[in-house]
Amino acid sequence: MVEVGDQARDFVISDQNGNTVRLSAFAGRRVLLSFHPLAWTRICAEQMKALEMNREAFDTLGAVALGISVDSVPCKRAWAGSLGITTTRLLADFWPHGAVAQAYGVFDSRKGYARRANIVVDETGRIVFVAEYRPTTVPDMQDVLTVLRTPEI
Repeated sequence: MVEVGDQARDFVISDQNGNTVRLSAFAGRRVLLSFHPLAWTRICAEQMKALEMNREAFDTLGAVALGISVDSVPCKRAWAGSLGITTTRLLADFWPHGAVAQAYGVFDSRKGYARRANIVVDETGRIVFVAEYRPTTVPDMQDVLTVLRTPEI
């Protein structure tokens, strides 16, 4: 898994609407990479809804949250619609299978999906927060918000 202080690896993948998302396009903003195993599961749904519910806080703090799993774009689109997620971008790390999760060291090759983790990238592309969670645990957004409120870590 990546560590605090590492330079974040750039990536280009699609969101639930088929729009291209490039990490480096967010230079100057903090980015939460919120990895989750699979769409259509209860804990993952709660994790992504927490991103959507905290969107205004992220905006106020000059940050953006991205949900990432190995699911396909059509799957992510249907799932976002079913959850009522309208503004949070849910990224499809579908092909090459789990490439972004692999680059960040959170891919579980035995199960074929990302482990549950939150990684915060600062304005310069440096990783400033890393947390991995048990599969049955919804990540606490307060930890992430505390990091985002800390000026120039």
